[in-house]
Amino acid sequence: MELNNNTRLLQLQEILSQETDEYHELSIKEIKEKLKFVFGSDVQFDNRTLKRDMEVLAEAGVEVIQNQGEFGRMMYSYQDRVFETYHLRLLIDAVLSAKFITEKEKKDLIPRIKQLTSKHIAKQLPDPVLFNQSADDGYQLVKLNIDHVHRAIAEQTVLHYQYGKYNMKKEFEYNREGSTYEVEPYALIWQNDFYYLIGRFRGTGEMRHYRLDRIRNIRLSEERFRKEDFNVQDYVDQSFHMFAGEDTWIKVQFHASLLNVVLDRFGLEASIQQVDEEHFILSTKAKMSTGLVAWIMQWGRKAKVVSPEELKEEVREEVRAMCEGYGLK
Repeated sequence: MELNNNTRLLQLQEILSQETDEYHELSIKEIKEKLKFVFGSDVQFDNRTLKRDMEVLAEAGVEVIQNQGEFGRMMYSYQDRVFETYHLRLLIDAVLSAKFITEKEKKDLIPRIKQLTSKHIAKQLPDPVLFNQSADDGYQLVKLNIDHVHRAIAEQTVLHYQYGKYNMKKEFEYNREGSTYEVEPYALIWQNDFYYLIGRFRGTGEMRHYRLDRIRNIRLSEERFRKEDFNVQDYVDQSFHMFAGEDTWIKVQFHASLLNVVLDRFGLEASIQQVDEEHFILSTKAKMSTGLVAWIMQWGRKAKVVSPEELKEEVREEVRAMCEGYGLK
C-alpha cells in the first residue's frame, strides 16, 4: 500500500478499530509495528505525527482513549462503537436461529457482523459452524419476496402472488387452484423463525398473515391503496405462540388436516408416517414442557399422544383438570 497522509490516517483508524477495545490497548511502539506490517518494514513513523493523527481522528468524531500504562507508557484504544457486544450477540443469535437462512449465507453474514467490533471480542462471539438449522434453496426466494414486500408496504401498493403449502408427500401445492391473491400489505414481521406478511386479503376484506417462504410469483401491481387503522402488535399477540423445555423423543398421531401445522413446527425433515387416509404419526424430538402439552391439546381430538408414557400422563392429567374445572367427571 502506498504511504501518504490519507492512507496512514485510514490505516491507523483501522488498527485502532480492529486491534483495541476497553480491554486491549496499544502503545505508540506497537502501533508503529502494525503500520510497518502494512506499509513495509523499512518505513519510519514519527511519534509526533502519529499523535497528531489521533487528534485528527478525534476531531472527526473517532474518539481515541488515552491511558497511562506501566512505566509511564501512554496506551491508546478505540471504544466508542455503534454496537455493544451484547448487541452483536443478539444479531448473530438471530442469524443463527433463522431457519430460512442457508448455512452458506450464515457463514458469510456472521463474519461481516464480527467486523463491527475488535478481533478480540469477535473471537468470543458464536461461530456459524456450530449450528446446522438452515433451510434449503428457499432462502433465495424469501430474499426476493422480502424486497417486494418492503417496497409494497412503503409505496402502499397492492401485491399479487400465488400461495400454497406442502402435502403429505412434502410437495408444494398451490392454494385455490393456483389463483392469484390480491393483498394490501400492512406489515412484515419475524415470528417463530419465519417472516410473515400481514395484510388485507381483498377476496374477503379480512386481515390475514402469509408465510413469505410459501409465497410464489410475487409482483407489485400498479394499484395503490390507503391504509386503515390497524394494530399489528395486537394481531401478532393473538395469532402466534411458542414453547420451550428439554428435548425428548415423542410420537403423536394427528389428523391429516394438521399436516402443515406439524411441518411448520418441526420442519420438512420431520419423520411422518401415514396411518390411513385421515391420520399420520409424527416421530421427533420435542420440548417436554407444559407448553408442549398445551400445544398438543389445542388440537383437541385431532391429536393423540402415542409415546412416551410420561407425556401421555401429563396430557391425561391436564384433561382431568379441565374436566374438573367445568364440573365434569
